[in-house]
Amino acid sequence: MASPMRIRATMMNGATEVKVLMSHPMETGLRKDSTGAPVPAHHIKDVVAKHNDKVVLQAEWGGAVSQNPFLQFKFSGGAAGDTVSVTWNDNKGETRTDQVTLR
Repeated sequence: MASPMRIRATMMNGATEVKVLMSHPMETGLRKDSTGAPVPAHHIKDVVAKHNDKVVLQAEWGGAVSQNPFLQFKFSGGAAGDTVSVTWNDNKGETRTDQVTLR
């Protein structure tokens, strides 16, 4: 199971800014290990962020994204008590969802 994401969401001037740090190897499938054998591809394919179950960000990623990716975005609205959730799916079928409550 993947490590939890670190999510911070802050509200300022009617907008909510979200910062997410994801733990993931993000292997391209092009690198070789010490014996010369290729390291299998293992990367995040889809990322979806929701504010109270409404999609505010949807992205498709590939092997070109760095290891342990950082994502930052803003959306309009948000109030204390609302939730922001982030979900990713990778090419091996693993998935992770974490959420934070706005203060």
